[in-house]
Amino acid sequence: MKDWIRWLPGIDTLRRYETAWLSHDIFAGLVLASMLVPVGIAYAAASGLPGIYGLYATIVPLLAYALFGPSRIIVLGPDSALAAIILGVITPLSAGDPARAATLAAMMALVSGAVLILAGLARLGFVTELLSKPIRYGYMNGIALTVLISQLPKLLGFSITSQGPLRDLWAIGDAILDGKINWVGFAVGLATLIVILSLRNNKRVPGILIAVIGATLAVAAFDLADRFGVKVLGPLPQGLPAFAIPWIGTNDLLPVLVGGCAIALVSFADTSVLSRTYSARLGDRVDPSQEMVGLGAANLATGFFQGFPISSSSSRTPVAEAAGARSQLTSVVGALAIAFLLLAAPNLLRYLPNGALAAVVIAAAIGLFEIADLKRIYRIQRWEFWLTMFCFVGVAVLGAIPGIGLAIAMAIIEFLWDGWRPHSAVLGRAYGVKGYHDITRYPDARRVPGLVLFRWDAPLFFANAEFFRERALDAVAKSPTAVRWVVIAAEPVTSVDVTACDTVAELDEALHARGIELCFAEMKDPVKDKLKRFGLYAQLGESYFFPTIGAAVSTYLKINKVEWEDWEDEAEAKA
Repeated sequence: MKDWIRWLPGIDTLRRYETAWLSHDIFAGLVLASMLVPVGIAYAAASGLPGIYGLYATIVPLLAYALFGPSRIIVLGPDSALAAIILGVITPLSAGDPARAATLAAMMALVSGAVLILAGLARLGFVTELLSKPIRYGYMNGIALTVLISQLPKLLGFSITSQGPLRDLWAIGDAILDGKINWVGFAVGLATLIVILSLRNNKRVPGILIAVIGATLAVAAFDLADRFGVKVLGPLPQGLPAFAIPWIGTNDLLPVLVGGCAIALVSFADTSVLSRTYSARLGDRVDPSQEMVGLGAANLATGFFQGFPISSSSSRTPVAEAAGARSQLTSVVGALAIAFLLLAAPNLLRYLPNGALAAVVIAAAIGLFEIADLKRIYRIQRWEFWLTMFCFVGVAVLGAIPGIGLAIAMAIIEFLWDGWRPHSAVLGRAYGVKGYHDITRYPDARRVPGLVLFRWDAPLFFANAEFFRERALDAVAKSPTAVRWVVIAAEPVTSVDVTACDTVAELDEALHARGIELCFAEMKDPVKDKLKRFGLYAQLGESYFFPTIGAAVSTYLKINKVEWEDWEDEAEAKA
């Protein structure tokens, strides 16, 4: 029983639920629902779907995550960061058919949900750590720009056929020059955006709700839809989301699979960061693999109930926290409140202008941009800044799906480059400093005659083994005295593979041909165990492995009868 409870954190919270939490959770749930409705509709529109599906994709994930999610107050739902990915997949495949678009989006949710659950069960919660911060910034800034561009036509009161960010900008420019702007609709949307941005830092004031209600009342009171052609949401279908299996054709399968996997990666990256932040604040411990399962269950559930892919929200979660949320019951209350709206008052939002919905999404996209930390990265590490820019341009030019592929490829290249061409150093004895140090950092460091102390600052594996051999031989060639021993300072070497061992064996043979002994110092026992299994330990000889660099130097001086006095010995003699 305990094994099953581990995968159902909501049940565990219910068993520990405190009565004093109830009033807080109910109030927070109602406050949250007032924000979730306009946001859900807006993000559905941004994803290329009818607004009702945004509410479906809000109700079901909230209930699923309340049961399977480990975080007590994380809020899930449609997200601006996913909108560009969903739009990029379903727009070319749906050919303008809303029902087909909804089916494709639902299947993407199933794919992302299945990927997340399988990864969570396999304890792969660490995978998002493979994307470095500069790469994440570049990708998210590109997504933010893509989302912003996609919403400009709605804000301006016209529509275009999306063909990618750059082509969309060209089409928007043509439409503006052709005089297609609906100035009344634009004024309503712009006013909505200004109100949202003005109130976004005030957690106690629901800026989005105030702005959207104001825009809706203005359109209804002055009949702006009929008099000036301002586009509005229209009546929503009455009723709750129904169970449906989203069947798609084989021709659609590959782009949906790719898009679903991309969404799984992006949504978990966002959710894991948000979950860690709030778990630390609440004093809870959240298992990242369980977070994957909870997020996957929410996506799987929404995929079967007419929804589309969802993620956590860094804007709605603080609303729940500020309203006093204590547990997952807040999400349950929010979901039930939205369900009540669909059953009892589906026409309440019929006059909600599309420009206001675009303003909601644009405000969220602006919040995705990361500028301040990029300045810090530019200041401390230029090449990582340009890596960010490369990913940003890739997403902005190629689109969201190719962009995330590019981001992953860049992450792999960055990882391999760090291991492929790591730092290495020849060590010497610097006056007044304990130990042996890089002679390029300490130019006056003394070197033991006939001894090369060579440090390798990385794991030793197939990609860098030849480079290791070249650098070691180069250190021998540049030695100011005839070399008798080469000692590898191996403390930074955390792993070794077969290819690297064979290369070390070749290096040993090459050095032996010159009358030079190859030794190792400070090698970790697990790495030494691998050398024993590969037979290299026996080839080199146990006596040529030393616990410290100092021990290796002392043995070298004794065996080779080299006269060399350490500065510490000199200091002791003078004392």
